[in-house]
Amino acid sequence: MKNLYQDILDAKAQKRKLLAILIDPDKTELSNVVLLSQKINDSPATHIFVGGSSVENNILDDLIQQLKNEINLPILLFPGNPSQISDKADGILFLSLISGRNPDYLIEHQINAVPILKKTNLEIIPTGYILIESGQETAVSRVSKTKPLDRNNPNYVLQTAQAGEMLGKKLIYLEAGSGAKQTVPLEMIALVSMNTSIPLLVGGGINNKKGIEKAHEAGADIVVIGTAFELDLNFFNA
Repeated sequence: MKNLYQDILDAKAQKRKLLAILIDPDKTELSNVVLLSQKINDSPATHIFVGGSSVENNILDDLIQQLKNEINLPILLFPGNPSQISDKADGILFLSLISGRNPDYLIEHQINAVPILKKTNLEIIPTGYILIESGQETAVSRVSKTKPLDRNNPNYVLQTAQAGEMLGKKLIYLEAGSGAKQTVPLEMIALVSMNTSIPLLVGGGINNKKGIEKAHEAGADIVVIGTAFELDLNFFNA
């Protein structure tokens, strides 16, 4: 697999918008992978993310391998903790929850992940993960025991993103949370996009193709879709 991050940088430079489908192993049956893969192959997806806030089953390796057998797209881990690392993937979003102040999700999980990652060939992409208030408690907020940032204070969100960039993060991820009632505000996406130089990911609560388009237009380089696709595999055919 070629350099995943460089491909993302190239797409940003070319103003080529990307789309990632997030697959949660806890919400996926291995028996359904062939159908799932067919729907992904028929979609405009450019990347597959695999992970969740809390993965309790043990199918991660098998799931990724089966996806690779059916799909020729880069697969990146989107882990909630070190137990969600698989050497079957191509890369990992090495997440630090910079919107929260729980040291486990700022640095402790990352430290614990190092011995595992050292044994893999995964491309490691440091990612500043910023949770935005979305109208209800999301799984990320519950599991990480952190509060999301105020959706009505875009300047503080921007400062957080800029701090992440200054700390050396290669991606910034604005996340409303799985199944969020409200998406990340478009004005916030635009503000962060215009005032940072690294690629910007946006996800959470986007439940239609128009929402994907609007997030891209506002400045997201990669839009992430998860719950809406889980609930309707014909999402992109509608």
